[in-house]
Amino acid sequence: MAERILIIEDDATIRDGLRTALVAEGYEVETASDGRSGWEAVQKGHATLLVLDVMLPGMSGLEIAKRLRDAGSTTPIILLTARNEENDRVLGLELGADDYVTKPFSVRELLARVRSILRRSQVGVRPARRGTTRYGDLEVDFKRQSVAKSGRPLDLSAREFRLLAYFIEHQGEMLSREQLLNDIWGYEVFPTTRTVDNHIARLRKKIEDDPEVPRYIHTQRGAGYLFDFESEA
Repeated sequence: MAERILIIEDDATIRDGLRTALVAEGYEVETASDGRSGWEAVQKGHATLLVLDVMLPGMSGLEIAKRLRDAGSTTPIILLTARNEENDRVLGLELGADDYVTKPFSVRELLARVRSILRRSQVGVRPARRGTTRYGDLEVDFKRQSVAKSGRPLDLSAREFRLLAYFIEHQGEMLSREQLLNDIWGYEVFPTTRTVDNHIARLRKKIEDDPEVPRYIHTQRGAGYLFDFESEA
């Protein structure tokens, strides 16, 4: 089955050009020309990936991204932004977008981003990790992509869950910041390892009793991070 891509873009020239290029690559493509109709299309849940303009009439692309992630969806999102919208790009990525492309852009560049993100999203969690596993007071449900601590659901973003799942899949392995950037974000998105530190700090605040003395995610100075906790299931 072909991957289905939803393009939400109010510029008809860009929208139609992207649709033609993506269809030529074998993707199924749906389009929307404003935020509200785009959100209605998103809610149908048929899209494998969203190409989402930040500035849209009716509802902004950032609002669509926020609503999608608040609903627990991990559907990949590529933001389309103007060169002077750096704050929007940063905010969009913090809200859970997977990548951004700055206007004006080449269709070849966007196609490369689409292929890269779809390839990363298909890596996912190994089959052995499809159920629920306990680590101390943490209960990780890989199927539902949810985490509870001492029976209380935690509000993890889609990226925070992917980060935690990646640590669990590499339990006992020292993971460098560069490896995490490459496998979780992709170098083209965040060229700084400080991004990893910031996300892990937020994740620790949610899963650790004392983030300063972590039980789960440990720091090895100069090397990276290590998830090291004996599973109870």
